[in-house]
Amino acid sequence: MNDVKDLDSAPLNKFHFKITALTFGANFSDGYSLGAIGTALALIGPQMNLGSSWMGLLGSSALIGIFLGSILLGRLGDAIGRQKLYLYDFLLLAIASALQFFVQGPVELFILRLIIGFCIGADYAIGPALVSEFVPKKHRGSLLGTLTVMWTVGYVAAYFAGTLLAQAGPDSWRWLLASSTLPAILVLILRIGTPESPRWLMSKGRIEEAKAIIHKYIGANVSIHEVKKESRTLGFMDLFRKKYAVRTAFAALFYICNVLPYFAIYTFLPLILEQMKIKDEFLGNVLLNGFLLLGGIAGLWFLHKMTRRKFTIGSFVILAASLSLLGIWPNGPFLYMMPFFLLFTFVMSGFSNITQVYPAELFPTEIRGSGIGLANGLSRIGAAIGTFFLPVSMESIGLGPSMLWLAGVLLIGAVVSIAWAPETGDVSLDDAAKDAEGKRLGHGSPQEG
Repeated sequence: MNDVKDLDSAPLNKFHFKITALTFGANFSDGYSLGAIGTALALIGPQMNLGSSWMGLLGSSALIGIFLGSILLGRLGDAIGRQKLYLYDFLLLAIASALQFFVQGPVELFILRLIIGFCIGADYAIGPALVSEFVPKKHRGSLLGTLTVMWTVGYVAAYFAGTLLAQAGPDSWRWLLASSTLPAILVLILRIGTPESPRWLMSKGRIEEAKAIIHKYIGANVSIHEVKKESRTLGFMDLFRKKYAVRTAFAALFYICNVLPYFAIYTFLPLILEQMKIKDEFLGNVLLNGFLLLGGIAGLWFLHKMTRRKFTIGSFVILAASLSLLGIWPNGPFLYMMPFFLLFTFVMSGFSNITQVYPAELFPTEIRGSGIGLANGLSRIGAAIGTFFLPVSMESIGLGPSMLWLAGVLLIGAVVSIAWAPETGDVSLDDAAKDAEGKRLGHGSPQEG
């Protein structure tokens, strides 16, 4: 008989890949939604006579919804379980996506995109928690990191879909936005039958149910002795108390500083390329989207080889430097601007992989959904602020200063990470969370994955 394993050291199997793949849905849908609205707004704006404020509101609407969905349903997932929310949020997402085809004005579209964001936000809180609570620690970083790669795939897919549909007439934006219904329906169907998290069941004292799921999906020789119920019940407010307050602050701030420049720049990429006076805008788009994909894939390798802390700090520094150089001479020649823009794109795409990893490793099972949801929700408010203000900023003070203040946000992320980033990659899931008390943040042995 094989040696008994625990959940964190169990061998990787087909179910681990399946549960990760099923969680791709929110990330692909988020990337597709952002990429689609950026392309669609170029057509909707003139058709509906939208000013910069409405353009900013529609660009940030899904982000506001993600904020609400992440926080509210992240906490609900800790209370009632992951599985039901993991299924039903995509039913609502599919309905709201389809209804985008029929909107007649900006108010209707704004409301629908709030709902779409709400559903994506719910999945951002529940999905990574569910995946992290199943997969072994050696592969946790790599598998969680692939979720962000799928965001990039969704974003790039939306760009090419928008390019193909752009010549389909005045209603091409309707088809583009409504096309997100198809992946939502596919994910919904495939998620039927997904089991509940055994770690969550154990945190509620439902030991026999947890054993049955582990034996069925992970292996009959896998033990649950490391999945222990907390001595007292943890709640949402524990995120702000002494034991977890620093980790909560770090999770939120590092996430905000990552996504605010990313979402702002890539929501309005066509407008930025136009202001950069790039003559061949199609070539610029193809290059940048290609580097988004390459960076996402390369980021998985760096995430596997580097500690969480070094990866985070190094990425923030490179991003701040490259965007600053771009902001200093925004109308320079193509051979000056494009290398810095490509470097920014490549590193940002790879760095974003860790946003699905760090929050899941910072908190114990009883408040993991709440912690992930809070960090993700606050990050989307930051992204919404950036997405709303960037077109206004570009119109009022110009492209260069706008890029410089976005670089300042990245510099803040570097400072926060130097001060507070913990090392979580080399320990078991719940041990990483319990390490919040009694140990200095930022120290740890090199991670395994």
